[in-house]
Amino acid sequence: MERAGRSSTLGSTDEVELEPSGTSATIHLDMTTGGGSSSSDFNPFGAIDDVRFKTDEDLPDALAPPFFSKYGDFHTIDWQRDLARDRLRHKMISKKKVDFPLGLLQSGWDAGAGWICVLFVGLAAGATAGIIDIGARWMSDLKTGVCADRFWLDREHCCWSSNDTFYKDDECKAWTKWPWMLNYYNSSSFLFLFLEWIFYIGWAVAMSTLAVLFVKIFAPYACGSGIPEIKCILSGFVIRGYLGKWTFIIKSVGLILSSASGLSLGKEGPMVHLACCIGNIFSYLFPKYGLNEAKKREILSASAAAGVSVAFGAPIGGVLFSLEEASYYFPLKTMWRSFFCALVAGIILRFVNPFGSNQVSSLSAKTLIFICFQTSLFHVDYMMKWTFIELVPFALLGLFGGIIGSLFIFANIRWSRFRKNSKTLGGNPIYEVMIITLITAAISYFNPFTRKSALSMIQQLFDRCEDQTDEDSLCDQNKALSIAFGQLLWALIFKFIITIFTFGIKVPCGLFVPSIGMGAIAGRILGITVDQIFRSVQATPGHSEYFTCQIGKDCVMPGLYAMVGAAAVLGGVTRMTVSLVVIMFELTGSLEFIVPTMVATMFSKWIGDGISKMGIYEAHIELNGYPFLDSKGEYPYSTVASQVMRPSIHRQVADELSMSDLRELKNELSVITESGMTLGDLEGLLRQTDFNGFPVVVSHNSMHLVGFITRRDILLALHTARKTQPYVVTNSIAYFSDAVPDSVPGAPAPLRLRKILDMAPMTVTDQTPMETVIDMFRKLGLRHVLVTKNGKVLGIITKKDILQFMRNKNSQ
Repeated sequence: MERAGRSSTLGSTDEVELEPSGTSATIHLDMTTGGGSSSSDFNPFGAIDDVRFKTDEDLPDALAPPFFSKYGDFHTIDWQRDLARDRLRHKMISKKKVDFPLGLLQSGWDAGAGWICVLFVGLAAGATAGIIDIGARWMSDLKTGVCADRFWLDREHCCWSSNDTFYKDDECKAWTKWPWMLNYYNSSSFLFLFLEWIFYIGWAVAMSTLAVLFVKIFAPYACGSGIPEIKCILSGFVIRGYLGKWTFIIKSVGLILSSASGLSLGKEGPMVHLACCIGNIFSYLFPKYGLNEAKKREILSASAAAGVSVAFGAPIGGVLFSLEEASYYFPLKTMWRSFFCALVAGIILRFVNPFGSNQVSSLSAKTLIFICFQTSLFHVDYMMKWTFIELVPFALLGLFGGIIGSLFIFANIRWSRFRKNSKTLGGNPIYEVMIITLITAAISYFNPFTRKSALSMIQQLFDRCEDQTDEDSLCDQNKALSIAFGQLLWALIFKFIITIFTFGIKVPCGLFVPSIGMGAIAGRILGITVDQIFRSVQATPGHSEYFTCQIGKDCVMPGLYAMVGAAAVLGGVTRMTVSLVVIMFELTGSLEFIVPTMVATMFSKWIGDGISKMGIYEAHIELNGYPFLDSKGEYPYSTVASQVMRPSIHRQVADELSMSDLRELKNELSVITESGMTLGDLEGLLRQTDFNGFPVVVSHNSMHLVGFITRRDILLALHTARKTQPYVVTNSIAYFSDAVPDSVPGAPAPLRLRKILDMAPMTVTDQTPMETVIDMFRKLGLRHVLVTKNGKVLGIITKKDILQFMRNKNSQ
């Protein structure tokens, strides 16, 4: 049975009334969505039990069950209950079609609400991504200088607007370096280089410190990637405030600051979180989604797709990412809405066009026109085809990606666990961020590949040799072997180590771009090596025809190896497959090289799964103890339900319990009898346990199942009974059946609670294989399942029980 994460509170969404019926008190709920009232009994699980109405057609509109529900923090939603309520709500609206024109308009609005909501989400997500990307690039350039005449321009636009478009890194006259502000102009002097280094570090530390302060003070949930929590939320877990407006605002600002600081992180994971925040905020404009947690997750799935779409400029990859990695419940209509949402977000991003201007590095009018109409983040134009002999190094890149990804997951989880358990480190996130930023900036400055932004570095590694125009070109054979090779190797080692400590700090930080960067570096190193091997073989007389090609044009393009390596390492870290290949295709616009990318991705997946089954996000979910039952995982144990369930205890709830008895009570299942327990007994049970629901049985002796009642429903009923009806007292008997005895004059009035009882809870027998039980949890979205034998309750199983059992088995 699930436990309440926090103390239960009584919300205002479910009003409870008591109306006298003879001499007994009957609990009713307000079932209208407007200002009307109703006094009908109902079953909150969607089943009408009033004998006066045998079918749905006989049920008056005013007597409809409630359509919305509310869950506590860190609780799991009941998918079946919420979807059943939505079906009843839809039936009520369909009946109003005959009321022309208002009924028809209401029905049309209800049918199109989902499409309108995802339209708003796509518009907002695209605009947000464009603003973040532009702001991050401007602030990132502040570490080296400022545009003196137009301070609001980043370096690229500053040089472009001054007609200095043929600039190199250190030759743009319009861009004013910080030492120049202090009248130091000799760029070769030690003092000039030292001042430039100090300003670089100072700006980086200031930006990251400001980001962590915003997170700590205003929105603690705004830190990290957000994808592990989004996966849990989409599976039905409730984390209040995680998708709120303050989280959205602070994460947007913090993401600009943290990515501009030069830390080894990316914006792509947090963009998924931001898009889901947008989806959550807009869903409350449509009560159909905002007040129904199961329906809301349809909007959140579409939002996750839009987040990947705007992060990479990859709308199709975003839909596949939501389907493959993020979403738990993904019906066909959700896929179409996700596609539409990602499309709208991509169009808005194209309008803002933060990617196209990033490619300006020269030159001709033809190139400039092409750039202005470019939408892919890392566009490549390899006018060549790969050869079959190159599948071997592509597979080696996949092998490297699987190994390095598994090593990264192992090391990062170890460090994250140490951070979580350490009071010194975990209690001082500001100092941790400042120290990591200081180390990152101080070391990155001296390597040309780590000094520039991650996106610029990746683009340079992906480029063809024909596109390299700067003096640090990787295509100069002598320089590539003597200097660039060593710089790349050092950059790979440094990025791998520093990313281990960076991912998980208390600032918005993603992992996609660092993983792509490490893979691109490794791929470029291998590409340079294979290039030299081919040149050596071709210089040997009588070489094989497999090596007969024009290097750099017909075969062995080092930029291609960088692209394949990026996919391999990202796949090894996240264990993505199909969506990863499509994202890489949309990132680069290179359809010809899908097969090499697929080869590297599959080898990376095989090797990674052979070392460790979990990707980085699943590992962090397990580290944080979230109740996430992976839909792609397997249950490797031959067990039955009775071995995993928590057995019930047969005792009456006493007024005073010892600490040992109380601990035992909290670890076992408590039941309620359908008659015989007083209102005081129920209140005592609620005080002494924190279960989110209770099986109702005939008696403690028989333990025959009658139904199931949630903690929130019974709390709400008892609270309102105490508040509004003075004749309902502590000694009033609570009845969960129709057999309510007549009231005795002078005795406490009975309390009738049958109408808030779920008469058809999900049950399995004690010998049901756990593989079947897990399939029920995954496919039906269950919160719990009761275990019975011959109709008698034996215990209960929740997601937490299954996960705890699996962890115990693994530790053994």
